[in-house]
Amino acid sequence: MAARSPEEIRRSVEATRAELAYSLNDLQGKVRELTDWRRQLRENQRTAIVAAAVAGFVIGGGIAGFVSLFRR
Repeated sequence: MAARSPEEIRRSVEATRAELAYSLNDLQGKVRELTDWRRQLRENQRTAIVAAAVAGFVIGGGIAGFVSLFRR
């Protein structure tokens, strides 16, 4: 392997730095998109409502069942 000149090394470091900056910006955008719960809720509103209703029914039924155990 031939030795690289200091200028070649500098160019390589700068190119790598630019690639890392691009990758970091891309990753930040993806994280921001994935953690935007308001957008997720808007896009999946029907599913969220159904899940909330089912959870409420299960929790309400569980509490009612638990309370009925002590009434006996």
